[in-house]
Amino acid sequence: MSQEISHTGKVLSVGPKVTTVEIVSKSACASCHAAGLCTAFESVQKQVEVPTDPAAGFTPGEEVEVTLRGSLGTKAVLLAYVVPLFILLILVVSLSFTDMHELAVAAAGLGGMAVWYGILWFFRGSLEREYRFYARRK
Repeated sequence: MSQEISHTGKVLSVGPKVTTVEIVSKSACASCHAAGLCTAFESVQKQVEVPTDPAAGFTPGEEVEVTLRGSLGTKAVLLAYVVPLFILLILVVSLSFTDMHELAVAAAGLGGMAVWYGILWFFRGSLEREYRFYARRK
C-alpha cells in the first residue's frame, strides 16, 4: 500500500536529531462557510517530532508536509480501537453466561482492556520506531 497520510505543518524547531513540526487538525466542517459562527467547528494544534534530515535544511517557520504510510494508520486503528473492542466484547459476553455479578463482568471487561493498553505501553519503544513521520517541502 503506497498511500500516505499527510498534513501540512509549520516547523517550530530544528535539532540535531529531531525536528518539531506543528500541524493543525481541523474538523470535517472546516470548509463550511458558517464554521466561524458554529460551535461544532474544532481546530486542534498538535506537535509532531520527525527525524531531522540534514540534507533538507529546514528552518523554523517553514511550511512542510508531514507524512505517514497509510498502512500504518490502519494498523494504529486496529491496535488502539478494534482489538480492545473485541477484548471487551469477548470478556463481557462470555462472562455474562456465568453466575458472575454484572458489576464484576464489567470490571473484568475493563480490566482486559487495561491489560491490552498496558501491553501497548510496554512495547511503545518498538511502536515508536515503526511509526515514524517524515517531513518534506511542499
